[in-house]
Amino acid sequence: MKIAIIGGGIVGSVTAFYLSQTIHQVTLFDDGEGQATKAAAGIICPWFSKRRNQAWYRLADRGAHFFLTLMEDMKQQGINVQSYQPRETWLVKKRPDQIESLYTLVKQRQKQSPLIHHVEVLSPTMQQERFPLFHYDHEVLSVAGGAVIDGGLFCSELLQAATQLNLTIHRHKATLRRSNDSLLVNEEPFDRVVVAAGAWLPSVLANFPCQVDITPQKGQLALYQLPNATNNWPLIMPEGAVDIIPHQNGTLYLGATHEKGVGYNLDVDPTPLENLLKNVQPLLPALDVLHYQQIKVGTRAYTSDFSPFFGAIKEIPDLYVASGLGASGLTTGPLIGAELAKMVLEEPTTLPGADYRPDPYIIFD
Repeated sequence: MKIAIIGGGIVGSVTAFYLSQTIHQVTLFDDGEGQATKAAAGIICPWFSKRRNQAWYRLADRGAHFFLTLMEDMKQQGINVQSYQPRETWLVKKRPDQIESLYTLVKQRQKQSPLIHHVEVLSPTMQQERFPLFHYDHEVLSVAGGAVIDGGLFCSELLQAATQLNLTIHRHKATLRRSNDSLLVNEEPFDRVVVAAGAWLPSVLANFPCQVDITPQKGQLALYQLPNATNNWPLIMPEGAVDIIPHQNGTLYLGATHEKGVGYNLDVDPTPLENLLKNVQPLLPALDVLHYQQIKVGTRAYTSDFSPFFGAIKEIPDLYVASGLGASGLTTGPLIGAELAKMVLEEPTTLPGADYRPDPYIIFD
């Protein structure tokens, strides 16, 4: 069987990683333009969320836990994983009653989420003892069990292993159309096609008579290289500001923006990001937040109800899609990629596909 994957972000890379371990011929098409994953660093800690969408929470919670399986699978393929690192995660709220209610919520969720090792409320004194560079006058909520992930490095690790197995990568734009009963990618026939193109899903499906409920959102992230190691920093999620995302070897990310109405514009525009960075400055007074080394730019994909979708398109046999992951793509994307690989291979999936089916978001004329 010939399988094509369009899009080499977090979903496409994981799908390729698992499919490349089969006897099937697997080809990935990815031009890398505007890819949200490669421009992102993220916090894997969904348990603070108060979203009422239970299908989304189930996906995010299981996605966080799936990393344990994925890390083991990557190690089995000889990957020395550097992109994913467990970290203590702090949640910053301005109102003390919010910390109290969220503590209760996370403790309740801990019963069903074994990845949550420990939950506690940290006083300002406790915060200073653990992380002296951080200054805040109120309590924060701390969870042990979260993680940080460098999206670009993560995809590189996955695809490097996949190419050593059974994956061919074409680094250019892909076109998709149907001819009689065949799916053609760049005019080459494939038996099954997975489209994991994120915000670019509508353009990939342009040759089909359908409307796709996807809106692009620009995100900008500041990258710092600090002289002192950030290995022991916690992940910090301030309220109404930017996330503080430390990685290894002195790497720090602050971000990201959520810029609506700019379409697929990928130009660096420091103003929206710097406005957010100023809000986090009081929390890290020793850091000159405007003295960053680089700004990374990517485009997220959102549906009108902010829900992700993935699965087979019933109107087009042997075509599978995923999109709408929004800002939680680094948490939910790997599990979605693994589920898509199972669907392509006609193996049982672990999630109820009806909760995430594409047809509400891809409407055929």
